[in-house]
Amino acid sequence: MNLLRPVLLLLAKDLRVEWRGRFRFLSIVLFGGITLVLFSFAIDADDRAAATMAPGFLILALLLSSTLGLSESFRVERENRALEGLLLLPVEPAVLFYAKALGNFVFLALLAPVLLPSAIIIYGVDAGPNALLGLLLVWLLAAAGLAAPGTLYAAMTSRASSQDVLLPLLLFPLVIPVLIASVRSAALVLHGSDGSDAQLVHHSARLRCDLLGAGRRAGRRGDGGVRARGQPGFPPRKGANRRWTAL
Repeated sequence: MNLLRPVLLLLAKDLRVEWRGRFRFLSIVLFGGITLVLFSFAIDADDRAAATMAPGFLILALLLSSTLGLSESFRVERENRALEGLLLLPVEPAVLFYAKALGNFVFLALLAPVLLPSAIIIYGVDAGPNALLGLLLVWLLAAAGLAAPGTLYAAMTSRASSQDVLLPLLLFPLVIPVLIASVRSAALVLHGSDGSDAQLVHHSARLRCDLLGAGRRAGRRGDGGVRARGQPGFPPRKGANRRWTAL
């Protein structure tokens, strides 16, 4: 419970920054909507085929939109050199990961009110209130499964000059199980089948394991040397020992 308060403070800071500059959220919502429209062009004028493929197209739109959001999640810290200041905080490195992961989860979850109705209208899906609630649950679980490893790899590639290329290459192979489970769960919710509850429970357990496992990996990386200069475990600057020896 000692991690809860600093995580919430950092999460509130990230949400305030995003609220002051809402261009990123609006651009990614627009990108997700355009993606759904482009996917509809790949289908013949067959309402049954469009409704059948709607779960896969919806999860793919979430995946493609998430890469844009995740790649920009460390932009403010990178441009203003604020990451070094955050690393000076007297908290565990996992706190930074959990705060960023929760912020990215909230960011992806807010896409649901726009993209879910858009997909239902574009693909002509016959979904009642119960199906919409189930689809929203699948969306939230998929967003959690993408936000956890996506935040970790976004932090690893934040200083790379080709982050836009490296992040999808690292993230997409890792989240294949999440994508498969998400598409199958969304199809079960929309079209119905035996054992749909068991599938959703299995999907929830898998995403929870992904989130906790990514947090433990982030903590191990932080304890292995990703600290601010001057703290134990951070390698000294080149030439520092030489200057002290000269003095």
